[in-house]
Amino acid sequence: MVEAFLQLLRDRIFLTILLIINIGGTIYGYIWYEAQLVITPTIFLPFVPDSPTASLFFCFVLIAFLLGKNWPLIEAFAAVTLLKYGIWAVVLIIVPTFLGAELYWTHYMLIFSHLGMAIQGLLYMPYYRIKPWHIGVVAVWTLHNDVIDYIYGMYPWVHSLLSDSIQEIAYFTFWLSIASLLTVYILNKKIIKRQL
Repeated sequence: MVEAFLQLLRDRIFLTILLIINIGGTIYGYIWYEAQLVITPTIFLPFVPDSPTASLFFCFVLIAFLLGKNWPLIEAFAAVTLLKYGIWAVVLIIVPTFLGAELYWTHYMLIFSHLGMAIQGLLYMPYYRIKPWHIGVVAVWTLHNDVIDYIYGMYPWVHSLLSDSIQEIAYFTFWLSIASLLTVYILNKKIIKRQL
């Protein structure tokens, strides 16, 4: 059963379908950020659309797999950012409901799509060729992104009910970055040991 599932993950038709889904989601994500990107200073543009950039990394991972290649640094970027922003978005969509916000169909769509982001990044861990230095590079990018978001105020827009809780969100985001980096590092290390 497990072997069949792992084979499915590397099936060219499955990879192609997943790539198409991720391309569509990436485009939709950048459109979602359009209003914020228009007013974002140019120097900060790469650091604002977090989720679509994460899925863009994964698009390149899937393209590499279809070409029979591995691009380990991109794999590390994809694995960490898919996990981080997949979880971040779900939490930041659900938390306002405890403060009285309503969930609409778009919220449910975003919850399921972001959960999918986090899961798909982890599912492909056995096929990545990530080395510790790749995680180090991604750590610099990820934590630098948090600084840009919460020191320079470039964080993704959140529900108005959370507008007084940006410091708490920044704290949560920092530790989510650390947790995502450690998760990918530990899982990758275990997989490498198993392969040896």
